Amino acid sequence: MSIYFDNAATTAIKPKEVAQAVYETLLSGEFGNPARGSHDFSLNSFRDVSMVRQQIKELLKASDQYEVAFTNNATVSLNMMIKGLIGEGEHVVTTSWEHNAVLRPLYQLAEEKKVTFDVVPSDLKTGMLDFDFLEKTIKKETTTLLITHGSNVTGNIMDLKRVKKIAQKHQLRLIIDGSQTMGQYPVSLEDGIIDAFCFTGHKSLYGPTGTGGICLKRELEKDLTPLISGGDGMQTFSKIQPRELPVLLEAGTLNVAGIKGLGAGIDYVNQRGVKAIHQYVNDLANVFISGIKDNPLIEIYGDFTAERAGVVSINLKNIDSATVSDVLWEDYGIAIRPGYHCAPLMHEALGTKDQGTLRFSFSTFNTLEEVEVAIKAINELSKEVTA
Repeated sequence: MSIYFDNAATTAIKPKEVAQAVYETLLSGEFGNPARGSHDFSLNSFRDVSMVRQQIKELLKASDQYEVAFTNNATVSLNMMIKGLIGEGEHVVTTSWEHNAVLRPLYQLAEEKKVTFDVVPSDLKTGMLDFDFLEKTIKKETTTLLITHGSNVTGNIMDLKRVKKIAQKHQLRLIIDGSQTMGQYPVSLEDGIIDAFCFTGHKSLYGPTGTGGICLKRELEKDLTPLISGGDGMQTFSKIQPRELPVLLEAGTLNVAGIKGLGAGIDYVNQRGVKAIHQYVNDLANVFISGIKDNPLIEIYGDFTAERAGVVSINLKNIDSATVSDVLWEDYGIAIRPGYHCAPLMHEALGTKDQGTLRFSFSTFNTLEEVEVAIKAINELSKEVTA
C-alpha cells in the first residue's frame, strides 16, 4: 500500500467525477472548438466553458468587474500578469515566500526592462512576513504588490487584510498567487481590492493537470500586453490580439475537456465546502505535528499560531531531505516532496538552503490512519538516520 502526501505539488487522487467529465467530453463527439462556429459542436463547448468561468467567479465571490481567463497553470497565469502589466522602470514589492513562477519573471524583467524589486524578509523560526519592512520598501516608483497567499514550504497563510490595506493606502496594483489556497482556504474578491488572482486547477481544486487561470479586473485589459498572440475566431483581420477579456489572454484553442474536468473538481469543492475542507486538512496536519513535535531529532518549520494551509515541512536534524524521502518511499511507501519546492528565498530565510525540507501536504483523500502511519515512520526513521 502506498500513501500520497504530495498534494501541494498536485492532488494525484481526484474525485471520480473529474475523470468522468474529461472522458465523457472526449467520448461524446459533441464538443468542438468554442467560439469558432455557430454549430452545436462549437456552442456546446462555449456554453460549458462559460459555466466553469462562472463557477470560479462564484467560488471567489468575484463581482461583474472581474473576468476569468483560462491558462495551463498558475505559472502561466503569473507570467501573463507580471510580464503583461509591469512596465519599464517600475518597482515591485514581493516576498521571500514566492515560488520561482514569480521570481524568475521578475529577474527577467530586471534584465530586460530595468524593473526593480524588493523582497520582504521572513522570520527565521516561523517564516512569517515582516510587514513593517514591507511598507518601508514602497517608493514613488512602486506600482505593484506581488504576493503569494499561502507558502508552499511552511504552510503559512498571508494576512491578506493587511496586504489589501497597504495596497489601498499606496494605490498599488495587487497580484496574488493563490496556488496553495484556492479550493482549500476561503478567498473573497468581493471588496474589489485584488486586481488579479492567479490559480491552478490541479491542486486543491482537484482538476486535471494542465488547467488553471486568472480572475482579474476587466479594467486591466486596457493596460495588459498579452504574453501569447494568435487565433481568436472573431477578429481575423486585426494585426493585434483583441483587447477584450478573456480572449486577450486566450489565444488559440482552449483545453475544453480539462476545463470541464476542472468544473467537476469545483463541484466537489462546493459540495464539501471550502471551510470544511480547510478544517479537514488542517486537522490532519495538526495530528501529524502533534505526533512528532516532542521528538528532539525533528525540526518543524512554520508558524502554528495562525491560520495555515495543509502543508507541513520538517527535517531530521542535518540529514539531507532527499535521502530521507527516498527511505520513506522505499521502506514505508510514503510519497512526499523533498528539496526546495521551487521557493529558494524561503529556504534561505529558514536556513535550509543546503538541506531542503521534507514536505508533507494533505488533501481530503488522506485519512487519519495514513497520518498515523506517517508519524510512526518518521519517529522510527529519525532514530535510525541520526544514530
